[in-house]
Amino acid sequence: MNPRPFTRRGMLAGIAATPVVALTACNGVQGGADAAAADFPTRAVDFWVPFDPGGSGDLVSRALAKAAEETLGESLPVTNKPGANGAVGLKELLAGDADGYTISLAVKSLFAITPLAVEDPDAVVIEDFRIITTLTNEAYVLVVHADSAYETLDDLLAAPSVNYATTGVGTGSQLSAQLLFVGAGVDAIDVPFDGGASAVTALLGQEVDAVSASLAETMPQIEAGELRPIAVFSEERSPFLNDVPTAVEAGYDVVVDQRRFIVAPAAVDDEVAGVLSLAFEEAKESAEYGQFLQDNFMDRWEVDNLEAKTHLSEAAAQYAALAEDAGLQLGDGS
Repeated sequence: MNPRPFTRRGMLAGIAATPVVALTACNGVQGGADAAAADFPTRAVDFWVPFDPGGSGDLVSRALAKAAEETLGESLPVTNKPGANGAVGLKELLAGDADGYTISLAVKSLFAITPLAVEDPDAVVIEDFRIITTLTNEAYVLVVHADSAYETLDDLLAAPSVNYATTGVGTGSQLSAQLLFVGAGVDAIDVPFDGGASAVTALLGQEVDAVSASLAETMPQIEAGELRPIAVFSEERSPFLNDVPTAVEAGYDVVVDQRRFIVAPAAVDDEVAGVLSLAFEEAKESAEYGQFLQDNFMDRWEVDNLEAKTHLSEAAAQYAALAEDAGLQLGDGS
């Protein structure tokens, strides 16, 4: 086997070697576990994406995994495990070993919005996980087909009824659209898909009238003239779509975004988590990753584990209040 390149991760593991030896002499089991952590990783680290291929979460995960492999010294094969806005993959992650050899992408909407739509006594909660690193902050945009008769947001909201696709039940895509349509008094039917790629495909096939999805999932089709953006769900206009008004400008207080981050089970060893965090932090500093974010219309989200969990908690409370005020009942086909 070729020797791994010298990195700060290797130096970090070396610093931890002395106490590991001492612990091994006192306690064989504990020492063995600590030694394994100090040597981490000795094989590939599986990186799960709990969404369909082709969506923005899948895209950013693959770009980051590729960038982190050199620092980590091992490969990061990406596997898609879609279902229930990420809950299926994350439940499987928690059922496995907390050894750091399996990690996953996770999203804000699963923890802040999905509980408003899905009653699950076994739902994952953010306290089940350790956030290895935060990744992106992405705006949602409401788009219609380029051949649609709806030229503007006002046109769409004046329609007698609307069928709209979302990226799934309990997602920011669903919440943003429902808050808008309920607030405008529009008779609208939600058609949920399992990810942005399939929702956008449905709109391209004119199976639905509109879709709320991330910029990464819609901008290629917008730039190709296949989709028409009519509103963004951010506080201010997007620099990527400066001519497109916000829902707030139209009189609807709908501000919803998506945040993405990487998690491991909460019980993961501190040393292992540190190695993974360092690899991803270095990867995020690469020019290639920065260019990827720019090319895919994604903003960075750079906060630590505690700040990220605080944001998720505050967002959950905020969205619950918005849904209650609007008399919203999120769910399948609602």
